[in-house]
Amino acid sequence: MQRIRLCYTKRGRLRFTSHRDFQRAFERALRRAEVPMAYSAGFTPHPKVSYANAAPTGTGSEAEYLEIALTAARDPETLRVLLDESLPTGLDVVDAVEARTSGLADRLTASVWELRLDGVDPLDARRAVEAFMAADTVEVQRTTKNGVRTFDARQAVANLETHGSRADGPTDRPCAILRLVVRHVTPAVRPDDVLSGLRAVADLAPPVPAAVTRLAQGLFDEETGTVTDPLAPDREAAEALTAAPAAAATAPTPEGSA
Repeated sequence: MQRIRLCYTKRGRLRFTSHRDFQRAFERALRRAEVPMAYSAGFTPHPKVSYANAAPTGTGSEAEYLEIALTAARDPETLRVLLDESLPTGLDVVDAVEARTSGLADRLTASVWELRLDGVDPLDARRAVEAFMAADTVEVQRTTKNGVRTFDARQAVANLETHGSRADGPTDRPCAILRLVVRHVTPAVRPDDVLSGLRAVADLAPPVPAAVTRLAQGLFDEETGTVTDPLAPDREAAEALTAAPAAAATAPTPEGSA
């Protein structure tokens, strides 16, 4: 009867939650919130939940998306609040819209990532970024279940730049902040692949693992180089539907009509 699209976060220690762990936590939250879920058919029915492009385990995120199917209509904002209250702090449901357009997954074509490099001087990071962006190809290797795979990490990167440093740590320790916009291609290029590329082209090796957070994901605008909100088309469709009856009610009555 109704499909709802949700945006949720993975913050703090909950960034170490695996996708399967989140699935279990979310299904418990659906039961606690008494959401009228639609279920799949078969011997082991499951709630109809579609997950889209989940962030890797160990990375934070401000922009994870999923879609649920309901058997009865619910107000999206009321549902968002109930689910948010039913999930642990750090797994926060921050947005909800009724699905009025198709292809949510097709609108997730790029991500914006923030990489915090503790112990790295911002000037060294800037030189490494410039070398990476100037390269035509940057080959990196990743170990997969089928062995070691070599691929180009440069082609997927639409933009990479330094954002200075933060002052929330010890004052005597440098810290570089990188902002990365990466297209979702095959094979997928992840933030750790870009870090491997920075090591390859400029010998940039942070002394501690980088703190990685996805800030946004959505449709990549080639003209502006920005990533747009994937839920915006649904909000616009809902607003247009709401505005249509109001416009009809205020339209002038044709002369001579009853």
